[in-house]
Amino acid sequence: MKGLPIKEVAERTGIAAATIRMWEQRYGFPEPARTASGYRVYTDEDVDALRRVSAFRDGGLSVPAALERAQASSGSTDRPSIFGAVAGGDEPVPARRLRKSTLLAISRAIEDETLARAAAPVVIGAFQSVRNFEAVEHRYARLARSADACVVFADFDAVRERAGRPTEVPIAPSDALGNEWAVVIDAPGYSACLLAWETPESQRDAHLPERDRRFEAIWTLDPQTVRRASLVGAALAARAGAKLGDQLERTLRDRPLAFEAPVPGLTALTNRIVGYLD
Repeated sequence: MKGLPIKEVAERTGIAAATIRMWEQRYGFPEPARTASGYRVYTDEDVDALRRVSAFRDGGLSVPAALERAQASSGSTDRPSIFGAVAGGDEPVPARRLRKSTLLAISRAIEDETLARAAAPVVIGAFQSVRNFEAVEHRYARLARSADACVVFADFDAVRERAGRPTEVPIAPSDALGNEWAVVIDAPGYSACLLAWETPESQRDAHLPERDRRFEAIWTLDPQTVRRASLVGAALAARAGAKLGDQLERTLRDRPLAFEAPVPGLTALTNRIVGYLD
């Protein structure tokens, strides 16, 4: 069986072999394969992930938090979906079925509040189709001008990266992200995300007006949940070949989380949502 022995992994990462074994036993990460003789063997992806853990630890995170964030930001993540990464997390956010008109109201409210109060945000959006993105391209162009990074996913022909504009990242209809809706804002003083996906049952809505299509959706201002969503978005961008992906991961690694008790932000955002729905 091909792979890297733990001694070489320790040399490449600067993490003692005993520490790597202890993390595996205590936290279930990394998960090395075993040779017929029972020796651990690791992949280059394991090395990259452990280096991320080391960097997060240097930034002051606890071991469990560093391990979780490193796994979420890994380009080899087994969750090729932003919604799936959040809904399947250790503390999943409850989902409910919402009409497209309601999702539009929440999205616009999040975007407006970002323009009003967020300094140097990381902005990630998923739109399914270019047609959906073009309807709000002017809003994301404005967000990109003040953002540390702005990434949008749709069925673009290719990756396109331009200064002061959203980085366009293509997705295929067969990709999990091809069925998803995402608005993720990760800024030091404000965080919010809306994530939704079109379930197989949604096909029954084909006879309904466009605004009445229903999605399974979650939205939250919880900083840890938003950071998880933004890290997965960065990993998916990097996997697609966007140079910004790795840079975005480094930005998020050094960025402080938003306030833990975002009551003023929640009030302001809720007021904006009601305004769009009224």
